[in-house]
Amino acid sequence: MVVMARLSRPERPDLVFEEEDLPYEEEIMRNQFSVKCWLRYIEFKQGAPKPRLNQLYERALKLLPCSYKLWYRYLKARRAQVKHRCVTDPAYEDVNNCHERAFVFMHKMPRLWLDYCQFLMDQGRVTHTRRTFDRALRALPITQHSRIWPLYLRFLRSHPLPETAVRGYRRFLKLSPESAEEYIEYLKSSDRLDEAAQRLATVVNDERFVSKAGKSNYQLWHELCDLISQNPDKVQSLNVDAIIRGGLTRFTDQLGKLWCSLADYYIRSGHFEKARDVYEEAIRTVMTVRDFTQVFDSYAQFEESMIAAKMETASELGREEEDDVDLELRLARFEQLISRRPLLLNSVLLRQNPHHVHEWHKRVALHQGRPREIINTYTEAVQTVDPFKATGKPHTLWVAFAKFYEDNGQLDDARVILEKATKVNFKQVDDLASVWCQCGELELRHENYDEALRLLRKATALPARRAEYFDGSEPVQNRVYKSLKVWSMLADLEESLGTFQSTKAVYDRILDLRIATPQIVINYAMFLEEHKYFEESFKAYERGISLFKWPNVSDIWSTYLTKFIARYGGRKLERARDLFEQALDGCPPKYAKTLYLLYAQLEEEWGLARHAMAVYERATRAVEPAQQYDMFNIYIKRAAEIYGVTHTRGIYQKAIEVLSDEHAREMCLRFADMECKLGEIDRARAIYSFCSQICDPRTTGAFWQTWKDFEVRHGNEDTIKEMLRIRRSVQATYNTQVNFMASQMLKVSGSATGTVSDLAPGQSGMDDMKLLEQRAEQLAAEAERDQPLRAQSKILFVRSDASREELAELAQQVNPEEIQLPGGSTLGTEQSIPGRGDS
Repeated sequence: MVVMARLSRPERPDLVFEEEDLPYEEEIMRNQFSVKCWLRYIEFKQGAPKPRLNQLYERALKLLPCSYKLWYRYLKARRAQVKHRCVTDPAYEDVNNCHERAFVFMHKMPRLWLDYCQFLMDQGRVTHTRRTFDRALRALPITQHSRIWPLYLRFLRSHPLPETAVRGYRRFLKLSPESAEEYIEYLKSSDRLDEAAQRLATVVNDERFVSKAGKSNYQLWHELCDLISQNPDKVQSLNVDAIIRGGLTRFTDQLGKLWCSLADYYIRSGHFEKARDVYEEAIRTVMTVRDFTQVFDSYAQFEESMIAAKMETASELGREEEDDVDLELRLARFEQLISRRPLLLNSVLLRQNPHHVHEWHKRVALHQGRPREIINTYTEAVQTVDPFKATGKPHTLWVAFAKFYEDNGQLDDARVILEKATKVNFKQVDDLASVWCQCGELELRHENYDEALRLLRKATALPARRAEYFDGSEPVQNRVYKSLKVWSMLADLEESLGTFQSTKAVYDRILDLRIATPQIVINYAMFLEEHKYFEESFKAYERGISLFKWPNVSDIWSTYLTKFIARYGGRKLERARDLFEQALDGCPPKYAKTLYLLYAQLEEEWGLARHAMAVYERATRAVEPAQQYDMFNIYIKRAAEIYGVTHTRGIYQKAIEVLSDEHAREMCLRFADMECKLGEIDRARAIYSFCSQICDPRTTGAFWQTWKDFEVRHGNEDTIKEMLRIRRSVQATYNTQVNFMASQMLKVSGSATGTVSDLAPGQSGMDDMKLLEQRAEQLAAEAERDQPLRAQSKILFVRSDASREELAELAQQVNPEEIQLPGGSTLGTEQSIPGRGDS
């Protein structure tokens, strides 16, 4: 049963409440100005009918009209009550009036303004909503306007009222000028392109403007150019030509796009001749190949489209004679444009670097068949190119210019060009020297030999002021007298056209200036030799030797010594020996072999044999290590031919001491083979025993096989045992060498490079030693397992534990050196030479 009570208060005689409300009512009576008490009461009454809840909010707001919490909850509840009703329902007006009452006290609260404006936008009341937004902006401080404007702008964009939106955006930009891009996008979408272009131009000219979209100033420029060039009929308030040309001066690295935009503007405006002028200006001013390609492709496309449009128009309206002439003119203009492309591209490259010699030559080649243009190009080239800044050889322009006149039969003009070239201050002496040589060659081609000699003598004459060849502070005209190129050509001409004395004077002058090369010295000596001045030629060699050091003097010495021996043979032996000693004094090991062999040949043919052997012995010490083996072979061969085979024993011993292990091993085998042929079996066995110390059984199986064959032929049971003992000893020696074992282990594991620690990563020290020991034991076990297999094979190999019966069987093998005696018995080598067997 619900108990209803009437509050006996004179100010509200009609107020009715339920029994459950009594505690809250009493609390409010005690604290009627407490917001918390009212909020608790309202929270409790959330399930009550809406009029009762609204009445409770009204009671609270009457006592607390400045409470934001109460107003916010009340307005939110009133909006929720009419959410699903039609917007024409009178209840909406009541809620609007409630908001208006709230703003009497809450006009500084932006959240309430936003909720009210959104509520009005949902009702579709455009004018009322706009005025409410304006009231909100007037009521709120400017620091809170940024909360209102996003919703306001969304409201403006949601209705097709561009004039209202434009006015709103203009007000907004006064508060937030950095949002100009948003306004520009709206203007583009609403087709107000003239104002959009004005705003975009203002943004581009503002250096302090920072794009919210992260666009650079050039991107904004590009957007402006596209906008004004693609819409010439809609953008009337801006000077498009001035704007784009201003961009050309600011963005020099993007000229191609800007020039195309300017031409596109005139094309869309219908000013085709003006567009063509823009394209021509562009291709004559751009500085990069990329910009040129963009402009030229756009230009060619424009011409093609003009031709296509003209043909289409003529086909639709009927062709007339005037149309045919116009079409032919357009086609001729297009063909000329295509044919000019290589020349225009070359102009771009020359604008980049006007001192590029190769590009000037290419430009001349493009004018092939047009003499006037070629002459103008050469003239412009030699006037433009600065020799100190040139890329390439600037003298080639002068030479090619003169050659052009020569090819066309104008020799006087060619001579004038080359004469002017000799006065140019080139950067390098070689350039001026090349010009003088070309002067001489020009006269030679036309058989003016005396004039050629005169020009080259003039070029090599001493200047008034001498300078060093590499002295950059002096002009090249004062240094060309030391140019070997000019002197070499003069020497060739003197040999062919001059006298002996004049030619000799030229060569002497070259040597005096100390600019000769070894080839010049040899040529001079050959020239003197041809004219039978042998001693003079030897003096030339001596002068050349004094000019150079090793290794440059190598060819001079070789030629000098060869010519001297060929001339005098053994008649001036002591002088020849002195020359060889001078040549070998300070000779690098790399060049010593040839001189020593020549020296030894001299001694063999004209001198003493012991002197020749001494030269060979010196040669084995003087040459490079890589050549010592070949030198010892020559030494041994010559010693054997002169003194006999027995004289080579000392040479073999020294070679074995000096050479590397690989070559020493080969030398030992040859030494042992020689002793074996001489019947010195003990000597051969001693050599094998000595050589075995540098022969690892695993890698030098050929040596041990050779020794085994030797013992089978000449040894007995004891010598074979001794060989096997030595082999085991050598193998054990190599097994205990850590480095060798490490390399063997790496080889087994398949690793070409690395260290022992690579076999077990993370282990070192004693772990490495344990690995080596384990590997050594493994190898020893494999060797023991392999021994029975070797004994069973056909190889003549004697095991260390062989029985006497097996050894006797091996001794019965056929000896190729057995001697057949009368009576059917045989005598082996060991028996035939008493005292040479192993006792």
